[in-house]
Amino acid sequence: MSGSMVVLLFLVLLTTGLPIAVSMGIPSALYLIVANIPPSQLIQRMVTSLNSFPMLAVPLFILAAGLMNSSGITERLFEFAKLLVGRLKGGLAQVNIVASLIFSGISGAALADVGGLGNIELEAMEKQKYPKTHAAAITAASAVIGPIFPPSIPLIIYGAAAETSSMQLLIAGILPALIIAIALMVQVAFFARRYNYPKGVESKYSRTEVLTIIKRGLPSMFMPLIMMGGMLSGLFSPTEVAAIAVAYSLVLSAIYKELSFASFIKTCKETLQSTASVLFIVASAAIFAWVLTVEQLPQQVSALMLGISDNPVVLLILANVILLIAGMFLESTAAIMILTPILLPPLMASGVNPVHFGLVMVFNLMIGMITPPVGMSVYMLSPIVKLPVGKVFKAVMPYLFSLLVALVILSYVPQISLWLPSLLFN
Repeated sequence: MSGSMVVLLFLVLLTTGLPIAVSMGIPSALYLIVANIPPSQLIQRMVTSLNSFPMLAVPLFILAAGLMNSSGITERLFEFAKLLVGRLKGGLAQVNIVASLIFSGISGAALADVGGLGNIELEAMEKQKYPKTHAAAITAASAVIGPIFPPSIPLIIYGAAAETSSMQLLIAGILPALIIAIALMVQVAFFARRYNYPKGVESKYSRTEVLTIIKRGLPSMFMPLIMMGGMLSGLFSPTEVAAIAVAYSLVLSAIYKELSFASFIKTCKETLQSTASVLFIVASAAIFAWVLTVEQLPQQVSALMLGISDNPVVLLILANVILLIAGMFLESTAAIMILTPILLPPLMASGVNPVHFGLVMVFNLMIGMITPPVGMSVYMLSPIVKLPVGKVFKAVMPYLFSLLVALVILSYVPQISLWLPSLLFN
């Protein structure tokens, strides 16, 4: 049973609607049986892939995001973002982006952004008579920022797959996330004039209102500052930062008194479900990638790519195309685990830094979360705004322009990703 047959069987099973982890696990198990490899190898490889200290950050960040959504922290962050940019034309659309940037400094996941801020942002924009499709589109597009700005669950998973420093990857995401946010804000400013979006706040805040919003939001704002400060200073590892995020969320929940015991238990159950889903994919992808490695598929692809060109610009174009297509069909965790060992070697051979490529890979896959046919962010938003999935996809398409512009900049100006890590770690 060859590596190409394993991949083909995986694709066939995927089209049948089987969960992606099962679609990867079945071909891998069949390969072991045909090759007379002991079944214990399957279990060993899957368990080893999860026996990772950095991977412990995944459930902790999921729990931290859940606690934020259940304890009123998210609403306070939204009000704080509204204070910063609400006076602009199309203010609530701009608030949407800024709030996503702030929230991403805690949650580390795009879907957490959509699930946490989505309801608040959409309700506020609906009150100001924004078309539902426009509100949903900017909410989906701004959620792309979440896994780029630290902390980031996909970057931590990439670090494990690429055997690259998770800390450097997280720090590398700071400037790219700001570039993406600026690109989206420029496009929103254009749309605000074209569609005559209202200001987010019609009248100026009084001094009392400003102080009240700051007082309410400041404890929540301290969370990303503490996390960023800890990572930049080298005091905390990504996993320790995740644990601090959970502890700080619990402290704020106690202060705000908005998290009931029932909500806490519900959040813990949801965290277990989400964690099990993510780690099952990681484990299945690990054995799938191992089978492909045994069959030397990564080496074959590497030779093919280097045979086309050894120019990093050309190889990055190829990688971007492959990743954009993969992001349309594959869940990001699975795509990272499968494609990293295939695409990274030829790119490194041509001189591409693995930290830089990690940011490019994750950003490509996050764009896939808002593109058909498997745009998870859009599928999550559709029932919230009570619109057909097709209409939301159509509305979000214009925002691909600014995201693709940002992707080109990040792909071909590696200093944006590498400047901070080189400053702090060299």
